[in-house]
Amino acid sequence: MLTFIGLGLFDEHDVSVKGLEQIRRADYVFLESYTSVLTGTTLERMEDLFGKKIQTLARDDVEGHPEDFLRLALDTDVAFLTAGDPMVSTTHIDLRIRAERMGVRTSIVHGASIVSAVCGLTGLQNYRFGKSCSLPFPYGKWAPKTPIEVIEQNMAENLHTLVYLDIQPERYMRVPEAVVLLEEMAAERGLSIPLYVGVARAGSPAPVVAAGNAADLAGVDFGGPLHILVVPAALHLMEQEYLKTFAGL
Repeated sequence: MLTFIGLGLFDEHDVSVKGLEQIRRADYVFLESYTSVLTGTTLERMEDLFGKKIQTLARDDVEGHPEDFLRLALDTDVAFLTAGDPMVSTTHIDLRIRAERMGVRTSIVHGASIVSAVCGLTGLQNYRFGKSCSLPFPYGKWAPKTPIEVIEQNMAENLHTLVYLDIQPERYMRVPEAVVLLEEMAAERGLSIPLYVGVARAGSPAPVVAAGNAADLAGVDFGGPLHILVVPAALHLMEQEYLKTFAGL
C-alpha cells in the first residue's frame, strides 16, 4: 500500500491525527522535498514526532525513477509525505497513476493546502480564482512568459490568479522579487496590474499578508519563506473590506 499523506502548511504539528497514525504504522516513510517544504520545522523534528526514519526524495526520484520505492509498496506499507495537500501537485497525480499501473494499492490522507489557506488569509473568494501559474527565477536571459499570459487571461475574465513562487535548494523567491518580475513582463505587453496581494508563511503563528500596488509591496518586510502571490481581479465589496481589515489595503 502506498499512502499519500499531506503534512499541512508550516511545521510538523500540522499533520492530521489520521496522517500521523498512518505514518507510525508504515514500514517505510519517504518525504518529497522539491515541490514544497515545511519551513517551520526540520527533518529531525519530524522524525522525533513521527517516530520514524524519513528518507527524502528529490525530483528525479519521483518524476524520473519512482520504481524503487513503488516496488516496496507492493508488499509493505509505504508513506509518501508531502507539504500541503499531496494531490494539489500534478506530479503526485502522475505518481498515483504509475502506482496503479504497477498493481500498487493507494490511498490519500489530505492535508491543509495553500490553495485554501490563501483564501482564508486574504478573503479572496475561492470560486473567483482562475488558472494558477508558477513564477520561476530567470535563468540568464531566459524568463518564461506563461505567468503573465495566465494573469492577462484571468484578468480579462475577471478572475483572480494564484502565483506560486519558485523554490530552489538554496533560495526562495520572495513577494517583492516576484512583483518586480511581473511588472517587467506586464510592461512588455502593455498590461497594467493595479493590485497585488502577498502572503508569507501561511499556517505559521505569524503569517504576513499585505495588499497594494507594486510600489506598496516593495516596501513591505514579508520576512522568511515561504511566500506566495495573488493578482486579484476586480474586488467584491466583501473582499475589499477583508483586505482593508487584514492586509492594509
